[in-house]
Amino acid sequence: MRFLLDAEQRAFAASLDALLTAAGTPAVVREWSRGDHASGRALWSRVAEAGVFALAVPEAYEGLGPHPVELAVAFVELGRHAVPGPLVETVTAAVLLSGADPGIAERLLPSLASGGTMATVAPEGAYALDGDAAGLRLSWAPDGIRLSPGHGPVRPSLDPARRLTPLTPGGDVIDTTTEQALAWARLATAAQALGVGLALLDRTVAYVKQRSQFGVPVGSFQAVRHRLADAKIALEFARPLVFGAALTMRPADVAAAKVAACEAAYGTARTALQLHGAIGYTAEYDLSLWLTKARALRTAWGGPQECRALVVSAAGDRRW
Repeated sequence: MRFLLDAEQRAFAASLDALLTAAGTPAVVREWSRGDHASGRALWSRVAEAGVFALAVPEAYEGLGPHPVELAVAFVELGRHAVPGPLVETVTAAVLLSGADPGIAERLLPSLASGGTMATVAPEGAYALDGDAAGLRLSWAPDGIRLSPGHGPVRPSLDPARRLTPLTPGGDVIDTTTEQALAWARLATAAQALGVGLALLDRTVAYVKQRSQFGVPVGSFQAVRHRLADAKIALEFARPLVFGAALTMRPADVAAAKVAACEAAYGTARTALQLHGAIGYTAEYDLSLWLTKARALRTAWGGPQECRALVVSAAGDRRW
């Protein structure tokens, strides 16, 4: 089976790539990591103007969606450029609120679609991503989704651009379904991870063409070529799983896509680090912005073990 984007989807990806390239995202990421959100919010607004968050919001609430395939297209580009902020969480909040009481949805969804509000979502008792920047904080509690009234202090994270905060307990309960929102969260994470992996591969290929040993580029060494080929194959196998899952939105398909994309990105990160040598370990080098994100996304919204278990448990329900 082949999953090829149509001309409109390819043009959407190209427009986002041009927008994010011009934005100089590495500098934005570093400012975000220091708690300076000004440039990140400006970039967020431009991403929203391109319609990214509206893809998860129904038309009835001033959105364009739901369009999971186009959302996956967008998140590949967001990952490729390491855009900071609670991207997946805002999409997840939009899906959760879409199934809530119409009064609540009408009050909160238009601002998510337009980019006026960032949202974060986290299981009760867990740390939320960018709770200090989000204007809407949802706590995923056993008795439902709660509108958290605030957040605690920022905690360090493996990925400096993923700033973690505890959410304040309590808040009003929102009656909504969660299974669909979890699938969207995992799809967006998988697509973002795929973009991160592709960026790591591109940067590493460019680097080994320039770095020389024994008077020749290290990219000419067979062992180096094999490592890069393995990374390329893993990413290319993950790509159709991501877009196939976006077509079906079945939880098991999305879980399989998340495992494939996140493991491919993580494997590519390990290869990139090895082939860059000592410079790859330095935080000042831009490669680190993608290295740390690949590791963080691997466990976000369900780690490999949890997602594989879902795939296996659903295998008996398949009708071929």
